[in-house]
Amino acid sequence: METKVRVRDLYKSFHQLEALKGVDLDANEGDVICIIGPSGSGKSTLLRCINMLEKPDSGTVIVNSVELTGKKVNINRARRNIGMVFQQFNLFPHMTTKQNIMFAPVDLKLMKKSEAEEKALSLLKRVGLKDRANAYPWQLSGGQKQRVAIARSLAMHPDVMLFDEPTSALDPEMIGEVLQVIKELADGGMTMLIVTHEMNFARDIADTVIFMEGGIIIEQGDPAVVLQNPREERTRRFLNLVLQA
Repeated sequence: METKVRVRDLYKSFHQLEALKGVDLDANEGDVICIIGPSGSGKSTLLRCINMLEKPDSGTVIVNSVELTGKKVNINRARRNIGMVFQQFNLFPHMTTKQNIMFAPVDLKLMKKSEAEEKALSLLKRVGLKDRANAYPWQLSGGQKQRVAIARSLAMHPDVMLFDEPTSALDPEMIGEVLQVIKELADGGMTMLIVTHEMNFARDIADTVIFMEGGIIIEQGDPAVVLQNPREERTRRFLNLVLQA
């Protein structure tokens, strides 16, 4: 099976804070990897280094056989194949949902405007929002905004999707609608790395769960093992706190 993401010996510091300390990670085609851990453990930094929103201090990141940490890489071209969904949606407020989705493919001259519009409407239908094509972000709920953000990432036909706590800014009743879209992507074979605090979701969707703390991977493996019978004491303590909350 093709390895879509390979991370080796990844280090990243912010001044005195060591955010990542030699992280290794592999994601094969179709894998769904959920990354859990306390705040400040390096989870979001790891995702941001995988698509080079943060430049690692050292180590190697390879996505689709392209070494993003290489000196001669065209990072903007390589990044087209990596979708990223953030906590805070990051939609353009002055554009409709349809225009938000169309913007990157048209701006990068990957599609004609008519083609991009057809694609945008198809993606809005896929995330259950075709009737909101001409709405602006301020007219949408948080869950709807996040579904538009997912559709926007899919417009670039990514091979890998990265989700950085996609439900953390949502009201509880809106979480399910976003998780359902992500589950449908998983069922369709999309390779995904998901930073999440939704433990039941991680157990249901993930092929692998990774527990991080202090910039290192403490434990990783089958969700049933990591989430229900972890080997490491630190993982057990974290899960006891989270599952009691």
